[in-house]
Parts: sequence; structure tokens; C-alpha cells
Amino acid sequence: MRIVYVLTSLGMGGAERQALALAGRMAGRGHDVALLVLLPRLAEEWPTALRIVHLEMRRTPISVSIGLERGWRFLREFRPDLVHSHSFHANFVARLLKVAVPAAAVLSTVHNVYEGGWRRMLAYRLTDGLSARTIAVSSAARDRFVRLGAIPKRKCLVVTNGIDSAEFAPNSNRRVDTRAAMGAGEDFIWLTVGRIVPAKNFPNLLRAFAQVRTGNPEAQLWIAGEASGSKSKQVEGLAAESGSFDHVRWLGLRRDLPVLLDAADGFVLASAWEGMPLAVGEAMAMEKPVVATDVGGVRELLGDAGAIVPPRNPDALAAAMLEMMRRTPEDRRALGKAARGRIQSGFSMEARADEWEALYKSVLKAEQ
Repeated sequence: MRIVYVLTSLGMGGAERQALALAGRMAGRGHDVALLVLLPRLAEEWPTALRIVHLEMRRTPISVSIGLERGWRFLREFRPDLVHSHSFHANFVARLLKVAVPAAAVLSTVHNVYEGGWRRMLAYRLTDGLSARTIAVSSAARDRFVRLGAIPKRKCLVVTNGIDSAEFAPNSNRRVDTRAAMGAGEDFIWLTVGRIVPAKNFPNLLRAFAQVRTGNPEAQLWIAGEASGSKSKQVEGLAAESGSFDHVRWLGLRRDLPVLLDAADGFVLASAWEGMPLAVGEAMAMEKPVVATDVGGVRELLGDAGAIVPPRNPDALAAAMLEMMRRTPEDRRALGKAARGRIQSGFSMEARADEWEALYKSVLKAEQ
């Protein structure tokens, strides 16, 4: 098959990481693969050896028009059998680009339960005829988009995210070395991963962590993710006001998540909304006990292999974190091993690549 993956950017987000992992595996299986990226190159991007075409789109009508023309030219040259796009902007543009290659099947993937307001939902509805299928990464995301009328139920499927359990595998020696290098001492290290954006709800996490520190002073919170702009300052100010600033470590954008997860004792997610967060699955693969809010596909992913609490409830989040810390090390290890087993049996990246490949073939057969 000749496959083009359409992404808004190659920025350091979970949706981008998942799409690149899938594209790489399809190329490894002998398919002819290329990437079509809407935005110009960013300072920080996921690396890839695949062919990339940037449409250089910016927030102006002229730039968008030029970008669409560039995309049409590329698709006419590449002649894909299938165009697979990810998240709202890429999904919308991919549908418009079908004009250049009407014979190609377009698949749209929704990576979150929330991709914008009613205008975007209307855009999905009006352009649905240009997409052969829309795939959600969780049942929660599918159900919400169907309920909003953005996607017809008959055309919406669920294909959950996949985790590379070989990359995300615990290493006891690496844990010892990293904790020593980072001065963790004997503290209980909570790790969270994500950009400082409203969806991740860092105020919820910091309010909960202030309570955790009251209940157990030997705790630290490490935050790995892009931290810039006014939202970052607001969150840091909240940490200072809560009295926990000295025990919160802002690690910035990191590419060594397996190393950080090894050093951590637990993983926490405080999000207000999600699709199916990769960071939770990666923590599970690393055998970390997880405490997470009940948003999006978290419950589908975590099952009984961690603690789930209501969103926007710092009291409940703090109570679950403290309860996890009070468990014996043996109990936490058993929970972690169960979590990794759940990832290996139900959410492996190779199994997801098999599922996507089979879906591609069935869609192309139906389109003939």
C-alpha cells in the first residue's frame, strides 16, 4: 500500500508520537509511507527517517490556500491508496485534500474526547462524506463524537493506542543510577508527564500534592513537559502559594521518559479531559502504580491495575495518592506487574499495527 499520514505538526505530543510509531511500522512492513505535515518545522519535534512534506500553513487565508495547493501537488505525485490523518486540523485538511486524489481512501483519527466546540463538530459533520471511516482512540471519545452528531455511529470505530513494551521496560540498575543522579534520596517520587495546558489540569494536581505533602512530607512531584508562557507562570505561582514549590521539580520537555519512569515510584494523571493518554500506558508498561482521573479512555486502559478518581477533585486525588504511598512495596510491585501484563496482553504497539493494517486493507477493499 501507498500511505500518507497527515499530522498538524511533529511536535512532542502523544498523538504525534502514536502516529509516527504507526507510520514507522507500516514502512517496516514494506508499505510506501510519507508524512504530510501542516505546520512549518518546530524547534522540538519527534525524530523520524520517513519522508516529510511540510505544507508551511499559518493562520492566514493565503498561507492555508498555498498549503492546500502544495498538498494537492504532492498527493497527485505520490498517488496514495490511503490517507490517514490525526486530530482535528489534520483531519479537516486531509478531507479537503481528497479532491486531488478522489480514488484514495481517507481515514480520520480522533485522539481526544474534546477537539473543540460546535463549529468544529459541524465541520466534521459537513465533511464526513469525504472520509471512509473515523476512528477514535477510546470508546469514550467515540461515544461523545457520535452523541454530538459529528460522526455517524455506523462509520466510527475504536482502535486504542499502542505501547512499545520493549522501549518501556523497567531496569533496576537504571533506576538506582537515575535516582542518585537526581538526588531523589528515599523520597517517594510521583511523576507526571504533559504540556501545561488546560486539559492536563495542573492546578488540580498541585492542590492535591499540597495535601499529599501534609500527609507524607517525604514526597516529591516531578513534572516532565513543556513549560512556557503565562499558563506556566500561573501554575508555578499556585505551587508556591500551596507551600509545595520546593518539592515540585519542573523537568521541562524530556525525551528520556523511560529513564524518568524508572526513577519514579508512582505515576499520577490529573487531567480534566483526555482521549487515551499514552503516558499512562507507558507508566503501566514500566510497572509503575498509577493514580489517574476518570477521563476519556483512562478507565479502559487502566482497568483494575491502578486507582481511578473523579476529575477536578483534588481531595479525592490526594487521598488516592496517599493510599498508594501507604501500601507496602510488595503490593505496589504486584500492582505494577499487573499493569505491565495488561499492556502486553491488550495494548501492544505490534498488535495495534496489525489491527490498523487489517483495517486499511478492509477499507480499500470496500472502496473498490
